[in-house]
Amino acid sequence: MDRQQPLRRPDPVQRLRLRYAKAAVMRFASHRDIARALERALRRADIPVAYSSGFSPHPRLSYANPAPTGAASYAEYAVLGLAERREPDEVRDLLTAALPAGLPVTCVRETAGEKLADLVTASLWRVDLGAVDAARLAAACEQLLHGADEIIVRRASGRGERVLDVRASLAGLEPDGAGLRVLLAHATPSVRPDDVLAALVQVDAGLACDDPRFTRWAQGRLDGEKGASTALVCAGAVLMLPPGEDDPTLTQR
Repeated sequence: MDRQQPLRRPDPVQRLRLRYAKAAVMRFASHRDIARALERALRRADIPVAYSSGFSPHPRLSYANPAPTGAASYAEYAVLGLAERREPDEVRDLLTAALPAGLPVTCVRETAGEKLADLVTASLWRVDLGAVDAARLAAACEQLLHGADEIIVRRASGRGERVLDVRASLAGLEPDGAGLRVLLAHATPSVRPDDVLAALVQVDAGLACDDPRFTRWAQGRLDGEKGASTALVCAGAVLMLPPGEDDPTLTQR
């Protein structure tokens, strides 16, 4: 007996691009935890989510380059498909009210369906190191950014050890008070700011830090040649934003 094919569900009538933050204790949540929290919030807020077809329908909710567990972020992105049209600001307010503290939806804009991966090709990070020798940090940054063409680090993962070339993704690096400002191009496999710190420690072991803090400030597209700028560009505007300011990424059509 042939198995009956599942009913094909209609395509979303509206797509919304969400920017959200994960801060405070939520920085310790995994991407899977964040995704579950967002799906629960959509149900609680009674937002008409569109679902995929197939035998196991799932919400039309996709993500781009989520921040790693343990890192805070003010620039996480997702695209949500709706079965009925809603005002973007209403969706923002309803979702934020339904989400746990530390996981606010900071902006929602309608999108024509552009791929997030095409809009966010780099991330601007802040790495807090605590007490650090400013001169040694500046010298190590200069050597890492303009020295060898290849800087290899190794990172343990659930799928075994990963070998990463930090230099290939490092688009900008500069001291910033008691820490670093790091601009990383998105690549596969993904180089993270803790990989950059590991590379710096290879250059100068005295820069090892017991409790570094990683915060993503923004995502966007690279402005100019790698190594020549620590800015992002989106919708024609240079983007170097501290937490809480508006982000031109969401206004791009």
